[in-house]
Amino acid sequence: MALPKVAGELGGPVDPRKNLVPPDTGLVRITGGRFTMGSDKHYPEESPAHQVTVDDFWIDRHPVTNGQFSRFVHETGYVTFAERAPSAEDYPGAKSGMLFAGSVVFRKPKARVDLGDCYNWWKYVHGANWRHPEGPRSTLKGKARHPVVHIAYEDAVAYARWANKELPTEAEWEFAARGGLDGAEFAWGNELMPGGRFMANTWQGNFPYSNLATDGYEGTSPVGAFPPNGYGLLDAIGNVWEWTSDWYDSRHTTASSCCSATRNPRGGDRERSYDPRTPDLRIPRKVTKGGSHLCAPNYCRRYRPAARMAQTIDTSTCHLGFRCVVRSDLAAQRTADEQPCHG
Repeated sequence: MALPKVAGELGGPVDPRKNLVPPDTGLVRITGGRFTMGSDKHYPEESPAHQVTVDDFWIDRHPVTNGQFSRFVHETGYVTFAERAPSAEDYPGAKSGMLFAGSVVFRKPKARVDLGDCYNWWKYVHGANWRHPEGPRSTLKGKARHPVVHIAYEDAVAYARWANKELPTEAEWEFAARGGLDGAEFAWGNELMPGGRFMANTWQGNFPYSNLATDGYEGTSPVGAFPPNGYGLLDAIGNVWEWTSDWYDSRHTTASSCCSATRNPRGGDRERSYDPRTPDLRIPRKVTKGGSHLCAPNYCRRYRPAARMAQTIDTSTCHLGFRCVVRSDLAAQRTADEQPCHG
């Protein structure tokens, strides 16, 4: 089966000469270092917690917005994956009635449903795409500052290359999202709502049928509607999930020694990223991070830096976006100081 192209197949490498300084003011400089990646306290795919070192890099202050993506499309004529009808050749065995251009949209049920069946709220909608996030009759009016959604992996890579950037690795993303709070539960500390204050756009109420929207939003929110983390990043948690460049594996791979930290890890192996539950549908998966406005206390408590989710590279949804990074030659040459091993 022909699969969507992925990083390394969409053109030449990013020009390193342009990476010596941040190309725009929307980037935040992250000084690299060592941190505890993952968690042993929540979902099994987040484990084991382990030591990782990353080099210096810059990262977008917030997820790419509709306004930014509109400029990219206007200048390049790019057509996203969701705007193209899939072919029967790429999806053998698919029902002909499902081979239409569209994307996955959340539809809130009217009453309590079985949480074990996500099709109770996820629908593949004809005409849904980044321009029409809720379906063909919806628009982007008033949403220029909202994160762009319905972005498949190849779309994120295409934008990044146009901007002379790249997608972050999972380690880079998590290090930046933690905002310097190594080992903390959330990107802002260990309380979900310190002092009763909402820190991110997530779901309040019983998912998926009752969203109280006490944080002020049902659906996506404008970037910057909630406080930044310690590094100044906006919307690292909640609002929309974000693509990373790492292939998904069901557990983290760790260094063999307690005293060593894996440096600049690049995630799992493509062959191991396939979903074992669907052996006849071999579509590789990437790691997404950050949770979204659909994450709730009773379902998907993934509004934490350590949380991670697998996403097939041919899938776009109404709660999935991305942000980019810039890596410099100076950062690549930097040798991070290793911390001594204790215990």
